[in-house]
Amino acid sequence: MSLNDKQKNILLKIARESLEIYVSKGEILDFMIDDERLEAKEGAFVTLREYEKLRGCVGRIISDKKPLWEVVRDMAIASGTEDPRFSPVGTKDLDLLNYEISVLSVPEKCDDWHNIELGRHGVIISKEIYSGVFLPQVAIETGWSLEEFLSRLCSQKAGLAPNAYKNDPDVELKIFTAQVFKE
Repeated sequence: MSLNDKQKNILLKIARESLEIYVSKGEILDFMIDDERLEAKEGAFVTLREYEKLRGCVGRIISDKKPLWEVVRDMAIASGTEDPRFSPVGTKDLDLLNYEISVLSVPEKCDDWHNIELGRHGVIISKEIYSGVFLPQVAIETGWSLEEFLSRLCSQKAGLAPNAYKNDPDVELKIFTAQVFKE
């Protein structure tokens, strides 16, 4: 079930307030949520941008223990402080950030990479201990073709050969959709 505008705004507020309080005071907020939809166990990513440039993106694909609002809280903090591609957000950075949240569907196995729809499907690729994920909006933001999208997912995110999605029978592909919203 899709989130309505009120629920989206609550999650965006949770993301922003959680990171701001964590960075400025070292505290993890608890929120009183009285919305059954926000209590659902779902995966989510929080993406931070500073002047339209990526500043952090961390998520949880599936949540079988925590409710959605709590996943958003935790991923907002992780995006600002734990994404290894960026230095941690400081107090001076907080006002420069814009927040985007992607609430994920449960991933499903994809037996034929040709069935992946750019901009609609996010993709998880895995082989043994190696894995990587691209959210659906990555294809739109980059303008990549399907083959370039999958090749970069293999090489940049999973540490696999760029054509592993085509040629390696041990590679598993899963697809998911996301409801994406931002400030």
